Amino acid sequence: MLCLRRATVLEVERAVVGVRGVEHLAIEVDGARRAAYADVGMVGGCLAGDEVIVNVEAVDLGLGSGGSDVVVANLTRGLSAEADTDRQVMKLNYSPLQHGVDPVEPAEYSRPLGKAVAVFQLHGQLAPAIWAAAQARPGLKVGFVQTSGGALPGAFSRTVIELRERGMLCDHITAAPSYGGEAEAMSTAGALHAGLAERGWDCAIAGPGPGIIGSATALGHGGMAALDTLHTALALGCATVLVARASSGDPRERHRGISHHTRSVLKLALRDVTVGLGPGAPRVKELAGHRVVEFAPDLAAYAASGLPTRTMGRELAEDNLFFEQALAGGMALADALD
Repeated sequence: MLCLRRATVLEVERAVVGVRGVEHLAIEVDGARRAAYADVGMVGGCLAGDEVIVNVEAVDLGLGSGGSDVVVANLTRGLSAEADTDRQVMKLNYSPLQHGVDPVEPAEYSRPLGKAVAVFQLHGQLAPAIWAAAQARPGLKVGFVQTSGGALPGAFSRTVIELRERGMLCDHITAAPSYGGEAEAMSTAGALHAGLAERGWDCAIAGPGPGIIGSATALGHGGMAALDTLHTALALGCATVLVARASSGDPRERHRGISHHTRSVLKLALRDVTVGLGPGAPRVKELAGHRVVEFAPDLAAYAASGLPTRTMGRELAEDNLFFEQALAGGMALADALD
């Protein structure tokens, strides 16, 4: 059963990209002040004094999941929307939050696409990978396909907002089950095909939104979404790069060096892919059979770029291996275009 509570909005801060947006709220629940967020595209906007329904479970359990309660409905001003008769394909279908979308998939498709796709496993890899690709190929048109594995709302990422504002990302398609991007796709294959064949992308980067689902097991985590995405990109005839997740600062042994997330995907991949590695990455046995390309990323230049330098609560100086390998992945994406 959903852990829902009535709350009153105290304050509203809005982060917006295009017509989408997320409102970060201060709310009062049972006399206590808490943080919450509202996906404007789903539940509409909020004002101080509004009565809302929030899902409190993740915060009450002490989990990450954004660190905030989630607005499910605005009882004051959010119950008047009408169905869009032009949108008869549903996302989050059969759930209480099902809603209509206009998918980008064409009636027919072509392959091979002959372009490049980089696949990452943790949202913190997105900014350094994109920055490195842009440094190697100025003016490169890179589109982002948001997959499963992390946050599903497309408007939730401040990193995507910043990359779009800087012109480093040219587009953002949310592939089911994620939603709320600048365009919607029912599948990762449909999103990649639409971006690379019809929307003018030079290449694509694909991976989850912020956060990650996980159970501390070998296969029960959001990083496994990368395996499906790799196979999809390969099936579409794309040069395919896996951005290696690595860490020199994570206290969990399974993520030290090359993370077990990346090692599992490399081990299970049905075909070889390209992995860009910086000098600090150990050459683990799971790399055997894959194409390893070595790069020397400029960590200092990335740190000076103003883009995010924090992952899993750690700054770049506390986990330079994470950023080094993400930068190497972006360099490998640019290299794959040759």
